[in-house]
Amino acid sequence: MATINLKEHYPWYTQDEYIEVSDEVAAELLADKRYEKNHAQRMRRNKSIYSLDVGDGIEASAIVHSTDDPQAVLEKKERYCRLCRALNSLPEIQGRRVEAYYLHGMSQAEIAEAEGVTDSAVGIIISRGLKAMKKYLENPNQVFGYCHQREVGY
Repeated sequence: MATINLKEHYPWYTQDEYIEVSDEVAAELLADKRYEKNHAQRMRRNKSIYSLDVGDGIEASAIVHSTDDPQAVLEKKERYCRLCRALNSLPEIQGRRVEAYYLHGMSQAEIAEAEGVTDSAVGIIISRGLKAMKKYLENPNQVFGYCHQREVGY
């Protein structure tokens, strides 16, 4: 038989209260306490703290991005359409590598390995693709028509 303090295991106990329990129950309570401590440490380490009170939580960013202003929503859609068209204006290889790097979060080494080329070749193509997209977006004579919602993904 083991003696445990209920205050250590249950938050509603405000004073020490000791009871005797079987060894199996004491082992399970200890294992649960260790699991909870490890879980909290993993959450902290991986920055998985989701709270509206935290400035960098995902809920706070979701609130910032969600708006009821129709003008802001329209501008966001138009900007997205322009970026899609700029990306689609690139040659196939450039577009594929820029998309993999920026949208899918792949590293240059991963892209190079998947396509059987060197890392430097991927880096050069990505930088050229970004320059071409910038030139496409800066062109004042460029016509940006309406983008269908299906094309945008909304």
